[in-house]
Amino acid sequence: MRHNVFGRKLNRDVKERKALFRSLVKAFIDKGRIKTTYAKARAVGSLIEKLVTKAKDGSRASMTQLMSFFNHKEPVKKLTDEIAPRFKDKIGGYIRMIRLGRRSGDNAQEVLLEWTVPEPKIEKAGKVKTAVKKEISGKKKNKK
Repeated sequence: MRHNVFGRKLNRDVKERKALFRSLVKAFIDKGRIKTTYAKARAVGSLIEKLVTKAKDGSRASMTQLMSFFNHKEPVKKLTDEIAPRFKDKIGGYIRMIRLGRRSGDNAQEVLLEWTVPEPKIEKAGKVKTAVKKEISGKKKNKK
């Protein structure tokens, strides 16, 4: 029986494990999706859910807790300003794990962690104009 046992060790001591979790969560917040092993994803998944819930709260105490976890302002700011508003109507289930198969080196199960609500995409007008210019210039060359 596993009475009073919480979390996963992942074959690391306390400081290594905390640093690993912090770096995985930080990378996930920065990029929006990460590829990792199934064991690490299961260990970090509940932590990400709790951090998003704290960011949704928006109180001063929750911001202090987020700052103490990350030790940097950038991930806290992105979490509170961009990610938390996407999930204002959801109570839980902010992330999904998609199994990718086994890694060839050590046969470890790999997963893709990503947000359940996608980031709204904003198209820039400048990129569209350059694409149109290329098409027009290409047509002129082909006419001869």
